[in-house]
Amino acid sequence: MKQRTVIVTGANSGIGKAAVKKFAGEGHTVIMACRNLEKSRPVFDQVAKESGNKQVHLEEVDMGSFESIRTFCSNFHEKYKELDVLIHNAAYFNHGAPYKQSPNGIEITFATNVAGPFLMTMLLRDLLAESDDARILHAGSNIIKHFLNPKKGIDFGHLQKKPADPRSHSVYINYRNSKMALLMLTFRLAEELANDGIKTYSIQINGATMSKDALMKVKPRWRMIARIQNLFFRPPEFTADLYYEICTSDRFKNLSGAHFNHKLEIMKPAKVGTGIITDVKQGFGADVYPAYALNKEVSGKVWSTCNELTHSHIRP
Repeated sequence: MKQRTVIVTGANSGIGKAAVKKFAGEGHTVIMACRNLEKSRPVFDQVAKESGNKQVHLEEVDMGSFESIRTFCSNFHEKYKELDVLIHNAAYFNHGAPYKQSPNGIEITFATNVAGPFLMTMLLRDLLAESDDARILHAGSNIIKHFLNPKKGIDFGHLQKKPADPRSHSVYINYRNSKMALLMLTFRLAEELANDGIKTYSIQINGATMSKDALMKVKPRWRMIARIQNLFFRPPEFTADLYYEICTSDRFKNLSGAHFNHKLEIMKPAKVGTGIITDVKQGFGADVYPAYALNKEVSGKVWSTCNELTHSHIRP
């Protein structure tokens, strides 16, 4: 199998950590892109030791900071000079936290989960274009099923402005919106990067066993529910194996723009206005995603917003 150079963001815990172990164990060059180096160092040491792979590296990046992303990408160009796989796994979700902006004045969930990955992709586009099999993977979530409700939509109103009423702010809703925006970005990037030979994919994650640190980010009154859910979630290694298959297997090489479920089946847009029975089946199934993801007007807004927010940080 071709040996690849792989970046995994958010690689010090959960699915990201499991993915790094998988790629390193298979002999690939792996860059762990993490926000907190102190917290990540023991994970890096463990992966390097257990895999015996001397091409595992730890680099600092805060996906919510454009300056940090730009520094990471500049250093990456100098140190590694090639890239085959970019996995956008990092995400912000701090349940119950108050409204917060990134260092660039953008609502922190959108900055970390959407605009940050967009900027990193654009800054590393040249290296990906030089690969003979470049692949980008976005970590999605089944939380977007909320958009099966035709009354739901992405609100762009508070991306750069704090809500006047704190009660109108919800990390959960912002996370939901960010994952829908990321899916829309997947489809658009597949078109925009096609001439460069870069494939873009998304995977809808139904949940993974949460670490103690992750559980502590859940508001106390919801933490017990999260603990119960943990009993039924698949271990991170399950999804990490899916990451690996999507990013290395020849069967997915020419499927750019695909959105996969946990069976590695390509999901289709849901049918609209077919009745309550079909709606319920679609809501509980794993075959479809909300047709809202194909809304050209909203998708265009996501694309233009990402470009407007990041244009001054993209290399001329």
